[in-house]
Amino acid sequence: MRAELRAELLRQRSTRTALGLFGAMLGLVLLAVLLHGLLPAESLGETHTQLLVFGRGEFLGALFAALLGAMSITAEIRHGTIRSTFLVSPRRERVVVAKVAVSVLIGAGFGLAAGALGVGVGAAALGARGIDVRLDGGDYALLVFGAAGAAALWAGIGVGVGALVRNQVPALIGICAWLLFVEGLLAGDLVGLGTVGRFLPGAAAAAVSGQDPQLLLAPAEGFVLLASYAAAWALAGAIAMSRRDVG
Repeated sequence: MRAELRAELLRQRSTRTALGLFGAMLGLVLLAVLLHGLLPAESLGETHTQLLVFGRGEFLGALFAALLGAMSITAEIRHGTIRSTFLVSPRRERVVVAKVAVSVLIGAGFGLAAGALGVGVGAAALGARGIDVRLDGGDYALLVFGAAGAAALWAGIGVGVGALVRNQVPALIGICAWLLFVEGLLAGDLVGLGTVGRFLPGAAAAAVSGQDPQLLLAPAEGFVLLASYAAAWALAGAIAMSRRDVG
């Protein structure tokens, strides 16, 4: 298992994928928080709205961590290097577990950076407009460290999705579509899931960082639920890769 972990760490360090995703994520977090900071001052003065604005870091951190996880396996399948990987490590489930572990580690870094940037830029934007920030130290801690936990678990989900779908483009589009559009529609009035929507994976990630505490789960409950999603997807991906032909 150590060999698979070292190989995956080397693979992630020797490619520019993670660095490119990291830079794009930081740019989008900066843009998203600044744009949300232009909302009317009346709404930005509310704690609920401030949590949502600062929480853009968590959302984008989770999104890009999931993309990183999916690309860690679909890129190998796309370029054919997965065959040599499995020749060196015939126990395919160990390869998937190594990818999950490394992606979770890097994903946590993504979430930590995105959460911290979202909080810092959000506080500066509100301060520049003379709007009092109503959040306390506990809120800040949840927004930053909760974003790290949510992104780490979404990275594991991304690996599982990539292992199941195998084709890179549909896997990445599917993750983006789910987090950006589908989950919002399912949880909205159009479908009418109501409070059931808080049990969806994106909502669970938001709960981990303490956003919208009146509607979402408690942070600890959200973390357990999201960890269950990550474990289920990773297990399904490992089973799929061990049974499918990669030729």
